[in-house]
Amino acid sequence: MPAYLISYDLRRPDRHYEKLSEAMRRLGPWCHCLESNWIVVTDLGAVEVRDALIDSIDTNDDLIVMEVAGPWASYGLRKDCLDWLKENL
Repeated sequence: MPAYLISYDLRRPDRHYEKLSEAMRRLGPWCHCLESNWIVVTDLGAVEVRDALIDSIDTNDDLIVMEVAGPWASYGLRKDCLDWLKENL
């Protein structure tokens, strides 16, 4: 199954992080190691992932879904995040 990087900017002062977080958790195995970035493994396509999340954000928010492929590198991530990345990517 492909993995997708989901990145977002929630603009309202009373951001609805929990609603969006719940929607991303429902997609499949996930990693949330940076504030506004998640990686999710799912059998959905990028457009389907976006569509699954669109009702969880406001019209003035930004969202991008990109497939993660190939090598990766990181700095400063927690061990649980590194373990997840090694197991799932």
